[in-house]
Amino acid sequence: MEILTYGDRDYRFSRGRFVENANVNRKKVILRCDLNVPVKNNVIKDSSRIDESLETINYLISEQAKIIVCSHLGRPRGEYESSLSLITVKEYLEKKINKEIKFVPSIIGSETKKIIDEMQFGEVCLLENLRFHIGEENCDFEFASKLAELADVYVNDAFGTCHREHSSIVLVPKMLPAFYGYLIRKEVNKIRDFVKNIQKPFVVILGGAKVSDKIGAIRNLLGKAQTIIIGGGMSYTFINALGYPIGDSICDKDKIELAKEIMTIAVEKETKLLFPSDVRIGRKFNPKTENKVVDINEIPEHWQGLDIGIKAIKHFSKEIEEAKYIYWNGPVGVSEWKAFENGTYAIAQAVARSSAESIIGGGDSGEAVRRMNLESEISHISTGGGSSLMFVEGKELPGLKIFS
Repeated sequence: MEILTYGDRDYRFSRGRFVENANVNRKKVILRCDLNVPVKNNVIKDSSRIDESLETINYLISEQAKIIVCSHLGRPRGEYESSLSLITVKEYLEKKINKEIKFVPSIIGSETKKIIDEMQFGEVCLLENLRFHIGEENCDFEFASKLAELADVYVNDAFGTCHREHSSIVLVPKMLPAFYGYLIRKEVNKIRDFVKNIQKPFVVILGGAKVSDKIGAIRNLLGKAQTIIIGGGMSYTFINALGYPIGDSICDKDKIELAKEIMTIAVEKETKLLFPSDVRIGRKFNPKTENKVVDINEIPEHWQGLDIGIKAIKHFSKEIEEAKYIYWNGPVGVSEWKAFENGTYAIAQAVARSSAESIIGGGDSGEAVRRMNLESEISHISTGGGSSLMFVEGKELPGLKIFS
């Protein structure tokens, strides 16, 4: 039994539930992966999550299991969207395992069962996007039961979704013998060791669009981190709470009082909260919009903050340089647009230059590091933004609880 204590939370993680200890030979195995990769015009922009799933898939093939791979892609909210079909992922995965994969558009039901029954042992099928069915995100017992009926054994290797209480993550493993795969083992070991050995100064960098997604994490990290750098769209709620005009920048108005409360607690717990001193603003939310850099108190009406500015980059980079441990989750600007990518890339370079132990919480942050070929300079790039953040906070992940 692995035990991790962090704050007031104990994680107990059973080695006996590792996939190598499962009887999967000539069994039907439902393998929950996180194949939620960025796809544009049927081209996968970052395949890292798929690549990280290969070790478990190949192990199950070697054990002559019938492998029923399932995943979500994007947020279709229970309805079919052609742009979010897993068919593109299927084609990429076939090339990586050098084996034909049967694609199952029906997800559950008699047609799905028929396809699986006709498979040979050692073959692989891929179910269509689980979130095309409303029962996945609603944690629906009936949907989970129908998924479980497809298999003899359940294996979870979707670390990036372990923070979600969804049917395939928390219900199906209660209905079948449940095990975890190589990727989850790797993620837990890496992040556990990071958390166990954190030294001061510990710097956390949080970005992304909505403060509502991470405001709870900010609160939980007060007192644990010496510095929390806040950038991206989420920073403007705090900037507005400080009394500065933010033009048309994204802002969670209903979180302003909570932002003020967090800033007060940060002082009490001696955690520095850092916001950008200047920002690159755009006239419209458009990749080719007119843009310029202004001080944080000078955002004009009808303009919006879309990246951090030059002074902010220097200030944040200095804090990062002095850190011994760094956790980064989320871009500090609209990094998919060339005009507003500089801040995120500068943060990536600063983290890479640092001698600190560093973990990057997946998504756009990880993509920026990979795009700049800085992977070797980072201690660990996690496949799960939300999951790694919850782990670093010291909270229990619903998808890992089953293996306790």
